[in-house]
Amino acid sequence: MKRFLSAILVVAALVVVSAQPARRRVTLIVTGGTVLTQDAAHRILTPGAVAINNTDIVDVDTPANIAAKYQAAETIDARDQIVLPGLVNTHSHAPMVMYRGLADDLALMDWLNKYIFPAEAKTVSPELVRVGTRLAAVEMIESGTTAYADMYYFEEEIAKATFEAGLRGVLGETVIQFPVADAKTPAEALVRAERFIKEFKDNGLIVPAVAPHALYTNDTATLVASAELARKYNVPMLIHFAETEDEVRVAREKYNMTPTAYLDSIGVLGKTTIGAHGVWVNDADIAILKARGVGVAHNPESNMKLASGAAPVTKYLAAGVKLGLGTDGAASNNDLDMFEAMRQASFLAKHATHDPTAVKAQDALDMATMGGARVLGMEKTIGSLEVGKHADLITVSMRAARQTPMYDPVSHLVYVTRGDDVRTTIVNGKILMKDRQLKTLDRAAVIADANRLAARVRAAVAR
Repeated sequence: MKRFLSAILVVAALVVVSAQPARRRVTLIVTGGTVLTQDAAHRILTPGAVAINNTDIVDVDTPANIAAKYQAAETIDARDQIVLPGLVNTHSHAPMVMYRGLADDLALMDWLNKYIFPAEAKTVSPELVRVGTRLAAVEMIESGTTAYADMYYFEEEIAKATFEAGLRGVLGETVIQFPVADAKTPAEALVRAERFIKEFKDNGLIVPAVAPHALYTNDTATLVASAELARKYNVPMLIHFAETEDEVRVAREKYNMTPTAYLDSIGVLGKTTIGAHGVWVNDADIAILKARGVGVAHNPESNMKLASGAAPVTKYLAAGVKLGLGTDGAASNNDLDMFEAMRQASFLAKHATHDPTAVKAQDALDMATMGGARVLGMEKTIGSLEVGKHADLITVSMRAARQTPMYDPVSHLVYVTRGDDVRTTIVNGKILMKDRQLKTLDRAAVIADANRLAARVRAAVAR
């Protein structure tokens, strides 16, 4: 009888086990942290977990539910951390980290014409671009940026370095009216841009773009040709616009229009246009930007440092303009820390409007995640932690004294956190940094190369 009962119990146990669904194998699980999904409902799981298979998110749920459904090749313990979408930097010049601190405390036109353009004329080369981009990639990975927009010279070198680092990039070959290191004429720059587009159009991580520098550094024909090239290949077009009062004055004197109205009048603006700065715009300009579907990259730190002004962020948000955050280049910021960009975007808006409710913490975080994704035209694939989206996410430690106590994770991310609080950075399901240890770049070698090249830059600009 005892043997009979034992046999029944064994059979019953086997039936129960077989009735339980087998756990699905996935490549990675991030579990135990406070998960900010940044989805439309701003869902927060405390604690939560994210299941990733290869490049994509397959589930976002509680740790218990994820553990019950999935078996991972690797698991990251995110206890005492916030898990959120990777930050999206909508405007930068990555290699310009090599000019960090070279010229400070100047207005934009003096900074450009007296210092930066001359320094670039003497020093820009494929090597400088490659070394500078690798240094920028280290800084971005370490501070939680997973996707960024860039415009510079020798953009193919930036694309190669970005891809090797594992970052996602919308990268624009610069088109400018005067001779520069990689093109002596705008026509030559457009040929380079087309070649760049063809080389990287199906890359996966890299989205190639055309980047006419600005209306004050290009004539009408060049601007129109740049827009036509972008439309031909259905790629983004990046441009600086309405950054300073001087630019507004030039546009009114030459075209009797605002910079925004002028660019619209020549057919340059469209839904794949990414306009950097947009500081000096009126209500009619904002209506144009909304109607054309232009994405605006707000760069609060460089705008303040160069005394360019304060963009009307609250008006942009109220009008429903696509709005993201950017750091600008490290020569005018002087870092690539998107947490600083979030904080200063909020503070600058409050200061400019005399309204403490302007650009709340959630607004700033939205601009750095889903807002940035919309500006880059990637809102369907990145910007939030949702099933089916690419696995671009970061974890941020909440263990520091200044992070204690934590009542509101969103407030802490915007008003307390710094880039060096980031612990883990993942792009396309690939771990680029874990527990502050870089996986795709040799940090010491990158910094040594940058310091070696900086000595040449210093010598060149001293002459």
